[in-house]
Amino acid sequence: MTPRPKLIVLTILGTLACLGLAILGRGGFAAFFSHPALIALTVVLFLLSALAPFSAGNLSPGEREDRGNRWVLAAFGVISLLLVYVPAYDDRMELWTIDGDAVRWLGVVLFAAGGALRMWPVFVLGRRFSGLVAIQRGHTLVTHGVYGVIRHPSYLGLLVSSLGWALAFRSGLGVLLTALLIPPLIARINAEERLLRSHFGEEYEAYRSRTSRLLPGIY
Repeated sequence: MTPRPKLIVLTILGTLACLGLAILGRGGFAAFFSHPALIALTVVLFLLSALAPFSAGNLSPGEREDRGNRWVLAAFGVISLLLVYVPAYDDRMELWTIDGDAVRWLGVVLFAAGGALRMWPVFVLGRRFSGLVAIQRGHTLVTHGVYGVIRHPSYLGLLVSSLGWALAFRSGLGVLLTALLIPPLIARINAEERLLRSHFGEEYEAYRSRTSRLLPGIY
């Protein structure tokens, strides 16, 4: 898909803001880039950001939207800002840190894997993927690939990548902030499933009966 100019600009600004806050929290460029793992984290961040403009994801309310769930976006926004800054600050100040470079590299791997899992469904769903809880025009139910195992792979990717970011800074506080994502995430999942169940009826009920929400065989 041809990248959209507006999305390119927003992605660049968002990525630079994210990295800038982390660098500020870590105490400056020299302190941030003194760790090879944090350099690798930056590379992964830019690679994932470079892919985003090629997706067809959007913020369209579509033909039908659950507007009562929009508060979740604000909750995600606040927690995400804290997640960008606090782990880096935690790392610099040695507050609740988890020792070891192995932890940093584990974080980088989880951030990359979670980011890929977060983005994959955006490409699979195309214009059906919206940042809002909405039914899009011509909406069809996708039940193959990763969707044949879990119903919300993008949200699992969000949790994994957030945990990875926190661990790349060895941040115990970052792990707690990642846990704070779970309540609004569950609220979002519940809203999506209610909307999809009301739209697709028995087809969605059958799909729910053979898949897990986030963790295969567990949840």
